[in-house]
This record gives sequence, C-alpha cells and structure tokens, in this order.
Amino acid sequence: MAFLLDLASWLLLCAGGFFCVAGGLGLLRMPDFYTRMHAASVVDTLGAGLILLGLILQAGFTLVAVKLLMIGLLIFFASPTAGHALARAALIRGLAPRLADPEDASSKR
Repeated sequence: MAFLLDLASWLLLCAGGFFCVAGGLGLLRMPDFYTRMHAASVVDTLGAGLILLGLILQAGFTLVAVKLLMIGLLIFFASPTAGHALARAALIRGLAPRLADPEDASSKR
C-alpha cells in the first residue's frame, strides 16, 4: 500500500512540475501580455495544486497536510483573482490585446 501511495504522490509531483515548467515556457513564448498572463495564472495554478496534492499524500493525515490544504485553497482563490486584477489594470491603463489585423482576417475568407 505504501508503494502505491508513493507512486501516486510522485506522479502528482511530476505532473505538477511539468505544468509549472509549461507555464514558465508560456511566459517566454506567448506574444502579448494577456496571453502570457493566461499561461502563468491558469497553468501554474494547476501545477501548484498538483504539487500540493502530491505533498499531502506524502504527509499523510497530519497537521502538515492541513496546512498544505490551506495553502492550496489560498492559491486556488488568490491566483485567479490576481490575474483578473492585473488584466483589468492593464486594460484600464490602455494596453490593448493583440488582435488579428483586419487585412489578415479578410484575406483568409
């Protein structure tokens, strides 16, 4: 049973690490602020959640698991809220999303 618990924990940790790295690459590869912010907020929230679930499985039913769960809830609620606040502030400041040019859209029809 301990082997299955360790295996599930390591799978969650590896998957969470993969999503965090993918979010970091999204920050580098995406063309504008809004898509970069989307890559960072959505993918890294998932990655952090999977890492925390893996750590909770390693901790067992202890006070450490409760603390990790509280951190997970904080990330779950704070990260999307912060992403929304950043996007709204950028939009109010005048940073327009990068959209397709009208010439490009008409040539594809």
